[in-house]
Formats: sequence, structure tokens, C-alpha cells
Amino acid sequence: MTRIASAGTYRLGTRTVNRLGYGAMQLAGPGVFGPPKDTPAALAVLREAMALGINHLDTSDFYGPHITNQLIREALHPYRDDLVIVTKVGAMRGDDASWQPAFSAADLERAVHDNLRHLGLDVLDVVNLRAMFDVHGPAEGSIEAPLTALAELQRRGLIRHIGLSNVTPAQIEQGRRITPIVCVQNHYNLVHRGDDALIDQLAASGTAYVPFFPLGGFTPLQSGALNDVAARLGATPMQVALAWLLRRSPNILLIPGTSSVAHLRENLASAALELSDEDLATLNGLSTRR
Repeated sequence: MTRIASAGTYRLGTRTVNRLGYGAMQLAGPGVFGPPKDTPAALAVLREAMALGINHLDTSDFYGPHITNQLIREALHPYRDDLVIVTKVGAMRGDDASWQPAFSAADLERAVHDNLRHLGLDVLDVVNLRAMFDVHGPAEGSIEAPLTALAELQRRGLIRHIGLSNVTPAQIEQGRRITPIVCVQNHYNLVHRGDDALIDQLAASGTAYVPFFPLGGFTPLQSGALNDVAARLGATPMQVALAWLLRRSPNILLIPGTSSVAHLRENLASAALELSDEDLATLNGLSTRR
């Protein structure tokens, strides 16, 4: 059993969640497309995540598409009362596995209903609107129309809380003029630190920041200095990278993904990892600031 509680908790909307959660993206097939090679193994990961105390689960109906939500429902429904499931809308998958914008009001309503149906829910806890002006990272562009459409679905009782993903500070401010924003989900990790100032601003307002690709995503983090810190601590480099994120700011909620029970346990063990001031100084120096 990991000491997940030592990572602490944080507010996500009106709920309180453990800061170490789980992202379900890797449960789909290669390229986040199609079914997993081993469905029983995928179901086992979800059940073990719950057994280890995770109560923040990140998903989307465009993972697969539909695959991860169907797996979540099969493994976990009926859901524990303390489980907060966060999903995303604003994108869709092409037949060639491409990632495409799906930003119209009709697209968003269809996506919300797809998430509800495949997860077996009457209302979604948190829905993140993913901006798709640039699939590779935040890019300026108005989110007023799609966010207004999503806020209408919230008013109709289909969504409890709304967050934003792949967005700029200007888009967050625009979003806040339309509806309360409970979380921001952007690309951030030990070396990819362009959101440093934004994280601090969100912390000051009590808003959760949820970094995706916390371990580098499709290109895992690699650093000799990171390896050296890990060796001194008797930990893996990925455990150190997660521990650094937990120390970075109290409003950071982690959702590292994996399709392996062993790797899941390894990730969660990072909650108990203690970094010295020397370790932090070394790790802070790895930023590329890109």
C-alpha cells in the first residue's frame, strides 16, 4: 500500500481530491486509438487505482475514441461516492487517428452526452474544454462561443464544473468572464515549464492546475542530473519527477497514466518521496523554459 495521503489534498470544484490521481489515456490502444492489447490488464489497473486510494480520475470520450470511458464503466461502475471523474471535450478523432477540433455547440453537446452515456452517469463532475487552435500547445483564439455553449449545458444540469485545457492566460481570463473555471490542464513537467507564472497565479486564486504529460508524455523525461538525484534517493527518475511536481505548488494535481499495475504503484509511491533543498536546486535547474 502506498502512502498516497502524504501527497495531500486540494479542492476541485466543490470536491476535495487526493493530489495524486490517475489519467486513463494510456488504457486505449497505440496512439490513444482503438482498444487495448490486454483488456483484463486495463481493468485491473483501474481497480487497483481505486484500491490504492485514488479519487481523481481523468479521461475523455475521444480517447479510443470511447474506449477509456467504456473501460472505466466496466471496471468501476457503480462508482465510489468520493470518486471525481474529469473529462474533456473540444476534440474528436478522425478515421486515420488524427486529432481534430470539435468546437461547435452541436459538437460539444454530442460530446457531453457521449461521455454521460459511456461512463454511465447522469451528470459529469468536471468537463474541461480543450482548446484546439494548435494541437501541439496553447495558441491564442477566442473561446467565448464554445465555452458559452458548455456553460449552457452546465445550466441544464449535465455538468457540475468547468475547466480549461491547452489554454493561454488570456483565454483563462476570458473564460472566467463566462463561467467559474475550477481547473486548468496544460502541458507542464520538470523541464517543460512555460506555465511557471500561471501556476502561481492560479494558486493565489485557489484554482487547481493539472499538468498533462507530467513525465514527458510520448517522449519520457531524460536527464543525467535527474538520474543522479534518483540514485541518491533510491528511487526511479520518474518518481523524482512526480515528487518535484508535488513540491512545486500545492494547487498541482497529478494524473500520471499507465497501463501497468506495477508502474501505477511505482508512480503513487512518489507521494512519500522527500526531496532535500539540494535535490530541489538541482531539479529546478533542469528547466528549458520553453
